[in-house]
Amino acid sequence: MNRLTTAAVLLAALLGTNSAFAEDRCNVPVAEWQPSEALQQKLETEGWKIKRIKSDDGCYEVYAIDPRGDRVEAYFDPRSFKMIKQKIDD
Repeated sequence: MNRLTTAAVLLAALLGTNSAFAEDRCNVPVAEWQPSEALQQKLETEGWKIKRIKSDDGCYEVYAIDPRGDRVEAYFDPRSFKMIKQKIDD
């Protein structure tokens, strides 16, 4: 019985990790994407200084200086422009 419980806990942990990775991806059909220029305009209005925008793994990948002055690499949903993930570059 103890092995069964341990196996169930490990399986739940693995499944939870897998769904966490899925949340970091954008799964939007290309036909539903907003133009990258619209994302750039939105971010610049919010105080970002855009260096580059490209598409990567179904997301918009943005290299920029954020409003706090940090160099960032950020990923945005191409339909909603919701930020999916952000990395601050050193």
